[in-house]
Amino acid sequence: MMRSVAIAPLLFLLFSCSDQPQPLLGTIEWDRVAVLAEASEPVIELSVREGEAVTSGQPLLRLDPTRIQARLDAAQADLAGQRARLAELQRGPRRETIDAARAGLAQARSEQTLARQDLRRTQTLFERGSVARADLDDARARVNSLGAQVDARQAQLDELLAGTRSEQLDQARAALQAARASVAELRRQRQRLDVVAPTAGRVDALPHRLGDQPAQGAVLVSLLGGEAPYARVYIPEPRRAAIQPGDRFRVAVDGIDTPFDAEVRSIRQDPAFTPYYALSGDDAARLSYMAELTLHGDAARDLPAGIPCQVWPEQDDEH
Repeated sequence: MMRSVAIAPLLFLLFSCSDQPQPLLGTIEWDRVAVLAEASEPVIELSVREGEAVTSGQPLLRLDPTRIQARLDAAQADLAGQRARLAELQRGPRRETIDAARAGLAQARSEQTLARQDLRRTQTLFERGSVARADLDDARARVNSLGAQVDARQAQLDELLAGTRSEQLDQARAALQAARASVAELRRQRQRLDVVAPTAGRVDALPHRLGDQPAQGAVLVSLLGGEAPYARVYIPEPRRAAIQPGDRFRVAVDGIDTPFDAEVRSIRQDPAFTPYYALSGDDAARLSYMAELTLHGDAARDLPAGIPCQVWPEQDDEH
């Protein structure tokens, strides 16, 4: 959640010669929720208006999904291919493929047998002087070449009969897992282009209009959330020790006759203002501490953010 931050003036001027403490000054605020753009895409639909109350999960606006949808379609196609590849490896080679490899091996062996017979005849003719040495060398080379083909066909058949290696299955499973993760991420990005309210609240600002293309990380919608508003005030250092979380106060707002009950929900530990000179003696009175007081009552929920208020301790509200 993001809360607006205002630097208060020095509150030591609040003290006077009166016995009664001066009121603490501040403003009425709501918890702010900034909905950010996860992608830089044009705004194609606005579903709410500024000032409108929304519920958690209610559609707020839509960004153009064309580019991410194209990437998602490609990722889904790759996922289907990886599934098919893994299924193919798990089934192993088809029987027809093995039969074809056996037939190829038998043919290579037959050709090798014929080549050996031809080599023997050529050797006899060479010894008789009927053929040249080149013919004998060609016959020997053919026998060696066909022998290599037989070895290759045998290795191919052995590989088919052994089935898919475990390493191939592991690689295929890893590729499938990566494809699934890519699709899941793109689906999430696609879903985030349909911007919905993360919590119930009221639309405070819509910085962009139809056709605008906000940058990634830009604020798309600013919501005022929380169950009740709170008063943000600054406590002067001399009064800080006397005020603790849980203390009750009365909050007066200009234009409203009846003050609101309030309770301190937090006080910052660090002062909101530190002078440039050393803090000693009366200088410490120049410090102030930011505090937040939750307002009670249904009427407080209608208060807008940013209006000034005055805060008194509950026992001093008659003053």
